[in-house]
Amino acid sequence: MPKPHLALLAALLAAFGISYFSDRIDPYHLDVLIGIGINIILAVSLNLVNGYTGQFSLGHAGFMSVGAYFAAAVSLFLAPKFLGDTGGTPVQQAFAFMAALLAGGTCAALAGLLVGVPSLRLKGDYLALVTLGFGEIIRVIFQNVEFLGGALGLNGIPAYTSIFWVLAFVAFTVFIVLCLVHSTYGRGFLATHDDEVASAAVGLNTTRYKIVAFVIGAFFAGIAGGLYGHFKLTITPTGFDFTKSIEIVVMVILGGMGNTVGVILAAVILTLLPELLRPIAEYRMIIYSLLLIILMLVRPQGLFTWKRGKLSKAGN
Repeated sequence: MPKPHLALLAALLAAFGISYFSDRIDPYHLDVLIGIGINIILAVSLNLVNGYTGQFSLGHAGFMSVGAYFAAAVSLFLAPKFLGDTGGTPVQQAFAFMAALLAGGTCAALAGLLVGVPSLRLKGDYLALVTLGFGEIIRVIFQNVEFLGGALGLNGIPAYTSIFWVLAFVAFTVFIVLCLVHSTYGRGFLATHDDEVASAAVGLNTTRYKIVAFVIGAFFAGIAGGLYGHFKLTITPTGFDFTKSIEIVVMVILGGMGNTVGVILAAVILTLLPELLRPIAEYRMIIYSLLLIILMLVRPQGLFTWKRGKLSKAGN
């Protein structure tokens, strides 16, 4: 069995072990740990697009919202027909939750495809504007669809998310992204990032690589949204606005574009920071903005990038 698979198996076993002893963990600390895991999934999936492929997406919160709403809709409207009045056994609930997450991730991936096909021929600021517009369109649509709760959102979502599910999907996300970018096919992502014109000149379909990265990133953002909805038990359109997208982008920039380990560390720090600054929470976005400015001046390559050079060397 290859080493990456052994690492994935070890991570899943660790997730099971932590879950087994989760009743001994302080509920507040457990909630923070779950929040860290969800943010890691979001940051690592966006890093595939912004870091490894060299695009600049500002619509990741939009894909997260698609996954959150569709996963919640499956759990609220479809799953009860199969689970019955008793709510089903724990095994049945686990299968229902997995189906809801996969449905949310698939819908988010389809949304990524719909956005990616017409827009990923654009570059730089133009792509950022398109993805930003998509995120706002999705938010407004959910805000006006009464079937999905409208402006009040969806309430009463089953509390299926646990520390095991979050850590397991963190492991799967990191595993798939790293295996993809370090595979023979994945070198196309790095080539597209390093020099898109030269890559196209030697026969690479750079648009296809960008779309694949966009769809995979959107899928895992949808999974994170499903986990988030079944953790918070209520979701509203305002929870997936432009500010949320900026928070995810900050994690990628802070960790170092194309540096998976750095992005994970940045997600941990930026999840813990609001908790540490809870007495002055109203200044959180000011601190984020100052952090970005200082980072761009002092460490433009990212706070946790230890080696300068090509992403094919720095992407660990």
